[in-house]
Amino acid sequence: MKKPDLFEKTQEKNNKRKNKIRFYYSFLTIVLLICLVQIGISAFNNITKSISYHGKIKKMKALNQQAYAENKRLKEELEDFSSLKSLEAIARNNLKMAGEDEVLVIINKPQPAADAVDPKKNVKHKQQKFAKTQKSQKTKI
Repeated sequence: MKKPDLFEKTQEKNNKRKNKIRFYYSFLTIVLLICLVQIGISAFNNITKSISYHGKIKKMKALNQQAYAENKRLKEELEDFSSLKSLEAIARNNLKMAGEDEVLVIINKPQPAADAVDPKKNVKHKQQKFAKTQKSQKTKI
């Protein structure tokens, strides 16, 4: 009788040990799967960020090139405005000034009247005025 009890006890211990080992391995498998999923997600996020940063770098380089070109154009324009001839031309055209031995002649052109510019607008304006006067007369009555 002792032998079957001993056999059963050892078998029971072996089963418990196997169950513990199975649980341990299954737990490790789940932890490793979670780690793999986390690594995959972080790799995907890093790749997408890298792609977006490369796009931003390209945009910034293009913007930088445009800024350099604009800066160069403005420097050239500044050099042009700094010369005496360009200052005289600006004074003549914008400020209505004349140089030595020159006579300034300004011809004023009459401005067209508002009625003559757009007859449709004039009709609408008169209709609106008439409607306003009608409303004011009704409120007085």
